[in-house]
Amino acid sequence: MVMYNFLDSFPADKPLLSDGQINLDRAALQARVDDVSIALNARHAPRAPVAILADNSPEWLVIDLATQALGLTLVPLPLFFTPAQWAHVLQQTGAQALFCANPASAAALGFARVVPYHGSLVLCESTGVATAPSLDGVQKITFTSGTTASPKGVCLSGDQQWEVANALRLGVEPLALERHLCLLPFAVLLENIAGPYTALLSGATTFCPPLAETGLAGASQFDPHRCIAAIEKYQAHSIILLPQMLQAIVMASTDHDPRLSSLRFVAVGGARTPPQLLAAAQARGIPVFEGYGLSECASVVALNLPGAQRSGSVGRPLSHRHLRIASDGEIEVRGNHAHYLGATSTPSEWLSTGDLGHRDADGFLYIDGRKKDILITGFGRNVSPEWPEALLLGSGVIAQALVLGDSMPYLSALIVPAAAGIRPAQLQQAVDHVNSALPDYAQIRRWAAVPPFTPANGEATANGRPRRAAIQERHATLIASLYVTEQPQ
Repeated sequence: MVMYNFLDSFPADKPLLSDGQINLDRAALQARVDDVSIALNARHAPRAPVAILADNSPEWLVIDLATQALGLTLVPLPLFFTPAQWAHVLQQTGAQALFCANPASAAALGFARVVPYHGSLVLCESTGVATAPSLDGVQKITFTSGTTASPKGVCLSGDQQWEVANALRLGVEPLALERHLCLLPFAVLLENIAGPYTALLSGATTFCPPLAETGLAGASQFDPHRCIAAIEKYQAHSIILLPQMLQAIVMASTDHDPRLSSLRFVAVGGARTPPQLLAAAQARGIPVFEGYGLSECASVVALNLPGAQRSGSVGRPLSHRHLRIASDGEIEVRGNHAHYLGATSTPSEWLSTGDLGHRDADGFLYIDGRKKDILITGFGRNVSPEWPEALLLGSGVIAQALVLGDSMPYLSALIVPAAAGIRPAQLQQAVDHVNSALPDYAQIRRWAAVPPFTPANGEATANGRPRRAAIQERHATLIASLYVTEQPQ
């Protein structure tokens, strides 16, 4: 099968997967896949979907590969989902078994029967009978948001995922990457496909220690010093970051930091990255490349690459993708995209992304904002909030920002400071600097500091994109005060 094509390219004694203690070479990986396959076939419902709720590890990827070998559907459960969200996903997908760290966690979700299995995780199956939707050809169901009671499932085939990984392999081939360090959860499609899958096809070793070792704790806590230490320890050639992680690493590192000297390719995506942040990272000597993707397209759609990079863009489309810009500016993608769980209609040839953008004469793609998020001020001016937001995030003292002002006389913003010690005066100075680069109708007249937007509190997606409706609902009283109290000078 396609996912095992990489095995023949690996020397017999070279580790494919490692967590720093356990190393799986070609023979060991095949043996572990066989062990998982035997356990999955021993279930009472051997063809039913199987879920996984676990930290990053070689075992996670072994299970992923085993389900592909058996033609089964895998349902990754993000650790930052609530128990109610896990239950919703399990019910919607008809999963009859669950890999997790301990039987008690599985039993709490209705998976009380332990299946004989020897690994770092336990395999438990449901004692009841679930009705599974039609999942012919579906290898993985990824959920696009963990921030509502009913996350939406995207159904992907194995070929769709490996097609993206192979296009990425071709793009990074000149860099001869040999060591990829996983920093994002495998339940996040971006890391799953652009990380291990691409590394395996490239002949590189995938290092996947527990996320705590690489600096990620919970849904939003990130320790850049621990991350930098992990990059140095594993001498990583490539990593994948969200914009907030990149900002923290830039602030925690020095110019041409020797601890980061092994890096050859740092991909950043999941949400829009401020150009100033990219410039600051590059000035530090960090080889950062911004990209753009969608779960519906099995993650990456476009990516800046060595020798094909343009500032301000998210790169050119991958080799197997075709893009066009609709008359209203919306980006549309053609090429083997996924369907939603439970969808009754066949996806159209062109996928409407909901993102606004444009392309230059050389084919580089630029993201101009979300179609549904365009603000129309009380004076009739159209403003994409991502424009001033990107400038605010590029200030170095602001970690997250949400610009508001639909039907209002001026724009305001909710601001998350980049560190606990940042004073209001520093934030105001950053806002003033941003305003100096904006026309009057797009300037931020008032702002308020708020706690971070995270998947755990329902205010961000797994990739860090703010969920505007949830944030506005949570902070409705505060937002109202920005328009009814002291008026701007």
